[in-house]
Amino acid sequence: MLDRERFPMASGTSWLPRSAPVRGAHGMAGKWMVMAHGTAFGYYTKQSSLRGGWHAGSVNWAMLGAERSGSAGRIELRAMASAEPYTVGDAGYPLLLQTGETYLGVPLHDRQHPHELVMELSTTYERRLAGPIGVSLYLAAVGEPAAGPVAFMHRPSAEGDPFSPLSHHWQDASHVTFGVITAGFFTRHLKVEGSLFNGREPDEVRTNFDYAGRALDSWAARVTLASAQKWAVSAWYAYFESPGAFYPEDWAKRIGASVLHSRTVGEQGSWSSALIWGASRHEPSAHHPVTRFTHGVVAETSLEIGRRNTLFARLEYVQKDVEELFVPHVREEIHNLRAISTGYLREIVRIGSATVGLGVRGNVNFIPARLAYYYGESNPRGGAIFTRVTFNRLAARSPHAAH
Repeated sequence: MLDRERFPMASGTSWLPRSAPVRGAHGMAGKWMVMAHGTAFGYYTKQSSLRGGWHAGSVNWAMLGAERSGSAGRIELRAMASAEPYTVGDAGYPLLLQTGETYLGVPLHDRQHPHELVMELSTTYERRLAGPIGVSLYLAAVGEPAAGPVAFMHRPSAEGDPFSPLSHHWQDASHVTFGVITAGFFTRHLKVEGSLFNGREPDEVRTNFDYAGRALDSWAARVTLASAQKWAVSAWYAYFESPGAFYPEDWAKRIGASVLHSRTVGEQGSWSSALIWGASRHEPSAHHPVTRFTHGVVAETSLEIGRRNTLFARLEYVQKDVEELFVPHVREEIHNLRAISTGYLREIVRIGSATVGLGVRGNVNFIPARLAYYYGESNPRGGAIFTRVTFNRLAARSPHAAH
C-alpha cells in the first residue's frame, strides 16, 4: 500500500491533515474499494441592503469513486456532480460582496454562481519508486489543478457552512476546470506537483463541457508539507491564460498559501481550522492600463461537539476592484472589504449512513464609505436557515478513513 493512502479524501490532488474527519460510505466490490461522498444543503437566505434579497434553494455535490491497489500501483476513478444548475439557478444565490464569473454578459456581483453539473471526471495513478518515494499522475476531463488549497466544500473547517467564502476566486476558484494534467512525486510527509490545465473559467451554461477553442494553456506548481498528524501546509503559484470571458485578452498570475489543522475533541468530536491567503496579479492590458494586485485572506473554524452539535465561524478580508463589484462610477480602483459569519448546526436524525441536521447562519459585512451609497448602508447583514443532509462521519481510525 502506498503511503499516500494515509491521507483523507480531499479535492483534486490536494492533501488534508491525516487526522481530518471524513464523511462517507465505503465498501468493497471485488478488489475495488467503492466510495460515496457528498452533501446537500437546503437553505432560505436573506441579505440586507439595496443589493441584497432573499432566495430559497439548495447547494449540493455528490461524488462516487473507486480505487484499487496492487503491485503495479494504485488507480482511482472519480466522478462528481452537482444539481445546482437546477436547485440554485443561473443567477446564483444572494451573497453580499461576492464576485466572480458572469451572468447575462456582465460580471456577477453580490451573488454566488452555481457550480457545474459535472464537477469532476478524473483518473489518478500512483506508484512507489523506492522506499517512501512515489509518483502520481492525475488526468481529468473535468477536475482541479494544483493551483490552490483544498476546495472549500471539501474542507472540514467549512463543512457546516452552506455558503462560499468571499475570497473564493482568489484561492480555490479553479476547483472545476475543463482539462487538467497533474504530475508529482511524494513521500510520507511531502508532495511536489505541477499542472497543465485550461485556464478559462466555466461559462454561463452550467450543464455543458467548456472545451471549445481552448487548450491546456495555463500552468501551476504546488508544494505540500504534512509532517504531523494534525497539520497540512501548502503553497502554490499559477499562471492563468485568459481566465475570464469578460476580458478574454487579459491573463493573471495567482499565488497563495494555506495552513490546515484538524484534531479530535473528546471521544467523538473534532475541531478543524484553516488559514488561507491568495493573491491575484493582473498585468496591464488594453482594458486595464495599470497592474492590479489584490489579496484575499480567510480564517475559518468548525468545532464539532460530540456528533450532533457544530459551531462554525469565518473571518474574511479581500480586495476587489470596481469592475468586479460593478460600481463603475466610484473613483477608487481597489476596495478593502471585510466580513464575519458564524453559525450553528444540530444533527437531528440519522438514517442508515446519512445524517440530517438543521442550522442557522448570520453574517456582517464591513464596506468602505464610498461603496455605502450603492448598498444603502455601511454594514449590510445577512442571515440564513438551512438543512443539511450528508454522510455520517467515519471512525477516526477506520481503515476506510484513509484515502
